[in-house]
Amino acid sequence: MRDRGAGVPSFLPPDPRVEEPYRFTPQMALRLAVFGVLAIVVFAVVFFRLWALQVISGERYLEDARNNQIRTFRPDAPRGSIVDRDGDVLVSNMPGTLVEIWPAALEDAPVAERNAMLKRLSRLLGVPVKRVRLKVEERLRTDPLTPVAISTDVGELRAAYLMEHQAEFPGVQITETYLRRYEQGTIAAQMLGYVSEISAEQLEDKARDGYAAGDRIGQTGLEATYDTYLRGQPGLGQVFVDALGRVTSEREFSRMPESGDNVRLTLDDQLQRTAEEALEYGIRLAHDQDEWAANAGALVAMDVKSGEILALASNPTFDPSLYVGTVRERDLKQLADPHRNYPTLNRAIAGVYPPGSTFKPITALAALESGLLRPDELIQCTGKEVIDGQAFDNWDPYKNEPMQLTTAIANSCDTYFYNVALRFYERPDSPLQRWSREMGFGQQTGIDLGPEEEGLVPTPAWRRKTFETEIDKIWTSGDSVQLSIGQGDLLVTPLQMTRAYAMIANGGKLVEPHIVKAVEEPTNEGEAPVVIRPYTPKPPREIGINEYSLQVVQQGLYEATHESYGTSQHVFGSFPITIAGKTGTAEKFVPLPGDERLRDQSWWCGYGPYERPEIAVCALIENGGHGGEAAAPVALQVFEDYFNVKSGTYSASIQESD
Repeated sequence: MRDRGAGVPSFLPPDPRVEEPYRFTPQMALRLAVFGVLAIVVFAVVFFRLWALQVISGERYLEDARNNQIRTFRPDAPRGSIVDRDGDVLVSNMPGTLVEIWPAALEDAPVAERNAMLKRLSRLLGVPVKRVRLKVEERLRTDPLTPVAISTDVGELRAAYLMEHQAEFPGVQITETYLRRYEQGTIAAQMLGYVSEISAEQLEDKARDGYAAGDRIGQTGLEATYDTYLRGQPGLGQVFVDALGRVTSEREFSRMPESGDNVRLTLDDQLQRTAEEALEYGIRLAHDQDEWAANAGALVAMDVKSGEILALASNPTFDPSLYVGTVRERDLKQLADPHRNYPTLNRAIAGVYPPGSTFKPITALAALESGLLRPDELIQCTGKEVIDGQAFDNWDPYKNEPMQLTTAIANSCDTYFYNVALRFYERPDSPLQRWSREMGFGQQTGIDLGPEEEGLVPTPAWRRKTFETEIDKIWTSGDSVQLSIGQGDLLVTPLQMTRAYAMIANGGKLVEPHIVKAVEEPTNEGEAPVVIRPYTPKPPREIGINEYSLQVVQQGLYEATHESYGTSQHVFGSFPITIAGKTGTAEKFVPLPGDERLRDQSWWCGYGPYERPEIAVCALIENGGHGGEAAAPVALQVFEDYFNVKSGTYSASIQESD
């Protein structure tokens, strides 16, 4: 061995490729320290994350896992019944079988598989697949835990098939529900309305009132107006389901459904049926008189003192059961077909028409109250009047005699009222329009049913605002003439006219029409009803018409039905109950295919008994010709039913023609 001091390396010889031998330097120590700290930090993060998942959030994730197996549900409550004034049922319930889908069960399914399943389900149930797919996809985006109703009237065989093949239809559930039953068929269809699933727009407005997705809600008529009472209180519960959405447990209720309240109407179901049949008869009468375009009508019967609606008919009508269960697109298209003349429209409250001569009593009252006319004043009734260079005809071109007001009303002399109209025209304060509004025209009546039209009472201010050219903006004498006989731009509803005649009959009080008598608790058969909310209409409003003015107009309406010159004497003259009333023949432009022209709207409005009025009736036949030939016989049949009497020869001829 060599001595260390000789300068010979003790280990390895020097390597020319390395400047100095490999050794543990301070820089290397720093790197190792940094890597060590990072490793410890990463380990700590993973450790604390695992600890948090198991210890801190363990209960929450366990609850989420359980919730994936739990489905909440809202069983429907039976809707309340709708009955007439005597308790005869108009709308009730019947059991149905509901098929619905839990969208949450389809969230993880491939889109192709989901669509294939929905297609098979739609084909089985006879429901358009596009509609089903859109509803499911929308609910998946917004609320996957709320089921989507697919069909509510599934037969026993289809329901059994779905039960046996649940594995092929994940998320599909079958349950019981309630469907509306229309006990009297098509009677009062527009007034009663229908029920369907709440829309997204409706839910946005009503969510604060306790409505939820999937709830069924009244869409039109009384079903909509009184939905708060009729719908009841849905139940609330939960069930366990498996991965396919199949129910694996008994239903557990945290709230049982509560039945809705019953709604009792002022309507008399027998009188309503008579009114609807009478409208059909009036249309046939018009056809027999070569008024081939007659195709619709409306009738209102009202208690003159209370405003209770006894009948509210609209023609054409429809079968409300079309909206029960699965609604078919072809049925909805037929209801919206213009060739069927819009059967869902309630013409009694939402149809607007010129009233023609039935408006003359309104003109007469306005003239008397404005001091423009004396009842005993004689005005010449002629076949024609030329006013400011424009000729205006009388309906009877051969008339030429002086008349007092009562005779002019009974005979319906147009030229008499043209002269009265010129007196209105000379007044800058528009007294005819002002009194017309006082009598309820140009505004809604306030009936507890909708939608209701306001109609239109034209004024000089309205004309300036509505028309564009300067010449059209001018209110002329011709406008006053047309308004005085219920023509021109004047538009009214049959309900407004009935209300006005009820006012004439009851001594000048404007009543609030209403169709509901009370809301009652649901009871078992044989039990006396318990009233929850009686309908309390506004008290009749005195509009300030002089009693003598009313008596004069009442006398004119009596003569119209009983004197030889009365325009409806041939209809009511032999009726055992004294009826007072007025015909109307109102021109309206009707754009029928190939024959666009003015056509006569047939009106009759009146009341009875004349001495102690009880009921006011207005009947309208669209494009029906003269009021005394089509509308008056319609009103007669309603009076016959109400008073339970027949009119004699005229009534007999009606029955024979049926």
